[in-house]
Amino acid sequence: MPSTELQMIIEMARAIGGISPDAPLEDQRSQYELAVAGYALGPDVELDEVDQEIDGGGRVRGEWVLTPGVRPSRTVLYLHGGGYVIGGPTTHRELASRIGSKTSAAVFLLDYRLAPENPFPAAIDDAVAGYRWLLDSGRDPGQMLVAGDSAGGGLGVALLAALRDAGVALPAGAVLMSPWVDLTNSGSSQTTRSAEDPIVSRASLDRMAEWYLAGHSSRDPLASPLFGDLGGLPPLLVQVGTAEVLYDDAERLVAKALAAGVDAAQETFDGCIHVFQQLAAMTPEAGEALDSIGDFARRILG
Repeated sequence: MPSTELQMIIEMARAIGGISPDAPLEDQRSQYELAVAGYALGPDVELDEVDQEIDGGGRVRGEWVLTPGVRPSRTVLYLHGGGYVIGGPTTHRELASRIGSKTSAAVFLLDYRLAPENPFPAAIDDAVAGYRWLLDSGRDPGQMLVAGDSAGGGLGVALLAALRDAGVALPAGAVLMSPWVDLTNSGSSQTTRSAEDPIVSRASLDRMAEWYLAGHSSRDPLASPLFGDLGGLPPLLVQVGTAEVLYDDAERLVAKALAAGVDAAQETFDGCIHVFQQLAAMTPEAGEALDSIGDFARRILG
């Protein structure tokens, strides 16, 4: 049973309605920015913008999100959600700061390129470049986690697989919140849980997938890592709410990872909605989820 606080938020979200997939993209982006405008950073959080050219061309953009008590050796590479078409550092730095606080890590919040201006494989290319840049900067992969929500969760799994295939040292683990790992949108929960989810709809996911893929196959494992080989990936912590159309994405991902011999755990939160961890200032469920992420970091990073 969701908390009273969460129930009030869900009722408010239903009254307002989610972002319409038919709305102009710029309106969707501004609505998303407005929706999280109240998530204020703590006064002791420091931000350090990065915009750096890298070898071979291209750039790494993002920002360091630093909280008190950060261990210099620990890093979290954070990949934000937003269906590959909306969102960015401004929408996710507050959540990133909470994860940094719970994990005692410096968080690099990657500002990867968005579709439709930059369709697949721009996001995965930027994620790989950002990870390699962290390694080149002296960051220890054994003291690093990848974290991501929604599309960023799917991007995180694709990143791990791409790094494995390229023979690059993998991070110690990954935290995936409400991950979107199947861009064919074939999970049954997209239908069976549609009435429960006030945030995400099958129609919105189809539209975002169309923008991101731009005609590319939705079954490409670098776009839909559920269809790829998960063997050899580091430990995964997957968190999902029961009131999500993406519930099956999380469940199928964990089942496939376990079958491939991966240390993977699913944490299911009753009545919780998409990326409820962003509601940490308002709901106890989000606090419990973030505490669990901290526990995972202590187990994996020591």
